[in-house]
Amino acid sequence: MPLFFRKRKPSEEARKRLEYQMCLAKEAGADDILDISKCELSEIPFGAFATCKVLQKKVLIVHTNHLTSLLPKSCSLLSLATIKVLDLHDNQLTALPDDLGQLTALQVLNVERNQLTQLPHSIGNLTQLQTLNVKDNKLKELPDTLGELRSLRTLNISGNEIQRLPQMLAHVRTLEMLSLDASTMVYPPPEVCSAGTAAILQFLCKESGLEYYPPSQYLLPVLEQDGTNSRDSPDGPTDRVSREEVEWQNRFSDYEKRKEQKMLEKLEFERRLELGQREHAQLLQQSSSQKDEILQTVKEEQFRLEQGLSERQRHLDAERQRLQEQLKQTERNISSRIQKLLQENQRQKKSSEILKSLENERIRMEQLMSITQEETENLRRREVASAMQQMLTERCKNRLMQMAYESQRQNLAQQACSSMAEMDERFQQILSWQQMDQNKAISQILQESAMQKAAFEALQVKKDLMHRQIRSQEMVSEQRWALSNLLQQLLKEKQQREEELREILTELEAKSETRQENYWLIQYQRLLNQKPLSLKLQEEGMESQLVALLEELSAEHYLPIFAHHRLSLALLSQMNPGDLAKLGVSEAGLQHEILRKVQELLDAARIQPELKPPVGEFLTPTAPQEPPESMRPSAPPAELEVQASECVVCLEQEAQMIFLNCGHVCCCQQCCQPLRTCPLCRQDIVQRLRIYHSS
Repeated sequence: MPLFFRKRKPSEEARKRLEYQMCLAKEAGADDILDISKCELSEIPFGAFATCKVLQKKVLIVHTNHLTSLLPKSCSLLSLATIKVLDLHDNQLTALPDDLGQLTALQVLNVERNQLTQLPHSIGNLTQLQTLNVKDNKLKELPDTLGELRSLRTLNISGNEIQRLPQMLAHVRTLEMLSLDASTMVYPPPEVCSAGTAAILQFLCKESGLEYYPPSQYLLPVLEQDGTNSRDSPDGPTDRVSREEVEWQNRFSDYEKRKEQKMLEKLEFERRLELGQREHAQLLQQSSSQKDEILQTVKEEQFRLEQGLSERQRHLDAERQRLQEQLKQTERNISSRIQKLLQENQRQKKSSEILKSLENERIRMEQLMSITQEETENLRRREVASAMQQMLTERCKNRLMQMAYESQRQNLAQQACSSMAEMDERFQQILSWQQMDQNKAISQILQESAMQKAAFEALQVKKDLMHRQIRSQEMVSEQRWALSNLLQQLLKEKQQREEELREILTELEAKSETRQENYWLIQYQRLLNQKPLSLKLQEEGMESQLVALLEELSAEHYLPIFAHHRLSLALLSQMNPGDLAKLGVSEAGLQHEILRKVQELLDAARIQPELKPPVGEFLTPTAPQEPPESMRPSAPPAELEVQASECVVCLEQEAQMIFLNCGHVCCCQQCCQPLRTCPLCRQDIVQRLRIYHSS
């Protein structure tokens, strides 16, 4: 019986395919897919989890294997946190991990043709899941948490033992395709299931007391959306293209640096892993050699005991053969004596016949010789008495010989029995010695196996500790790399700002009309701050909920557009993203978010009519309105008087910062820190200058 259980090894072709796919996934410039399908795996290797975590893989394909569980020992699902597509069809999975909900980025899950009997309740945490395929399994029911999949578009549960759908499935408003076995369904009825996905969802919504909406009204994110929405720039297409080229070059150089660093880390990790594997192989070789030595000593001891037992057996066989020969000799002696007795009986018979013949002869002689009756009787009596005496002596002799033979035979039988009992006792003693030796050898082997197991556990703990140290070092190195890049960027920005400040200071010192220029900038800013009265009235007449919605989405700069076109919640509910784009809302994500928020507000107003805003409600201004200034002469007075301009963000502090390259003075020092674009012209802020007024 083997001391350790050995799993079935995959074929050479499958092993080569696994090695090739792992090397292909680790190559520089490889895509985000890790394909280890058709490799005859009984469990996912640890290297696959490490590769997905380090290289940020997004697609993991493990179909057509012999998997019985998704998560092997000493592995965590957090290593697959970046996976978006997980393909596990054609395996032997009986259950999915309970913490499957940790894969928050998962969008496609395919477990077709497995042995699943239930789905974990944590599947409801997969908020980005769009496709779920559990076809041809052994499921009997679906969890209620399936109704929390707000992005689910396709669900396939055919080929199972499911007869009832959970009522919470009505909350999945984005479901477009539902595949099931309509003939075996009980709830909803088979005729409803045969009518299609829309009929099933309408039935479930009706049972739950919800209003049914088609899935086309709900916006879903695409499977992979890595790009960002572009914004219009006032600098023109040439400057925008140049800036994009510079940005892409910087990103490419950063990517090359990160790739080289990850390659070095990967080589170091592979080297440490190879050292650990070598140590493990050496320990296994030592344990196997010790095991072979112990088995060899046990075999030698067993051979010696068997040889001693065979010698003892031969000795006992010889002794038994000798006793059998003695018994045979005794039986031959007894048979010879019995033969003698039989011969003596024959002689006695012959003597009796002789006596009879003599008697006849005597009678004849008496008749012939006329002997008297008395003499004849006396003679006959004497002869009979002598014959009887002779017969009695012979019988006594025979009886004595038979008694001696019986006593000798009993003695020989007793000796044979005692010798056999002694031999059996010695044989039992030898067997007990052999059993003790075997027990001792077995205990020694078990002790050695326990020591080997402890050594293997210590090695595994050491290996896990090394892996944790490597992961911590990787995280520390990534943080150091990010901090170093940030420090370099800050130093570059500091140097660039110092150079720009020197240039601006030299220009300010060279010009004598600086204060007058500041005066005209401030005047220009005040003119820009004064909006037309009609536009202000239109903004104040907008619905408060619409204004709050735009402020929540950081889209306050579109208030004039909405006020100019006199848009309301009812009008927005009838518009599409193309209509908003025509009005001037260029961000695609903002278009969809505005329409979604408006639809939610209208739905809430339908459910609770008292929350619907009144028609005449206006937005109260956050700052008091200033009276229009009187007309002043355009020429500066003899003594220049700088007018204070308020911050357009907080409307409380004085505007103190100049934005370059546009030159606008519209924010205070506190409000300008989080800004990246000018609030007036929406141009990118390259540099900020502080204005100090001399007393």
